[in-house]
Amino acid sequence: MTKKVVEVVHAFGHPNILATHPTTIMFTKERMVTQRGDCIVAVDANKSVADLSPEFKRALKQPNAKLTIELEVDGQVGTITAYGSPDLTLSHPNDLVIRKSEFTSDRTLAVKADKSSGELSRAVVEKLKNPKQQVTMTLTVEV
Repeated sequence: MTKKVVEVVHAFGHPNILATHPTTIMFTKERMVTQRGDCIVAVDANKSVADLSPEFKRALKQPNAKLTIELEVDGQVGTITAYGSPDLTLSHPNDLVIRKSEFTSDRTLAVKADKSSGELSRAVVEKLKNPKQQVTMTLTVEV
């Protein structure tokens, strides 16, 4: 039997968003970012990995956890598939990072993702440069 646990994260665009990183995607609770953060796709998020529910964290740490990430920006929805890991600590107070690699740190939400920020639609990335642009990330973990 498959169990699904869902979390929703709300955030905003920012003029410095580049979304060109080849291996990661990051949401942050920070409001100000520089162009050095080329993996960042949204700021002023209402949750970091530390803020996710205990039930969601438990599910994501299962060895077989599959995570579907739906990014909704101005009516356009993009989907990223990634995986949880027993190695996740999910403790960073500001960030959520999705990685193509299997590297984990306190800010890692998921590993083995099928997309990085550099592979997102450029039309969506342009919208993400608007600080008034709302971004909704729906996280669905299945175990």
